[in-house]
Amino acid sequence: MVECELLSKCGFFKKYSSEKQAACKGFIALYCKGPNMNKCKRKAYRKENGAAPSDDMMPTGSMILN
Repeated sequence: MVECELLSKCGFFKKYSSEKQAACKGFIALYCKGPNMNKCKRKAYRKENGAAPSDDMMPTGSMILN
């Protein structure tokens, strides 16, 4: 299985990969380990800003509100 090269540094993946919520698992399957890997807004943010976005920013660019 192909995985994003940034998984070890990704705050979203580290924080939410163990979540039981179907939505988080779905985003991880699609963006972190799936076909939308190159569409990840977190990856684009890191490239543009030279720093990681908030851990609560989803791969779609939306924020998880706690």
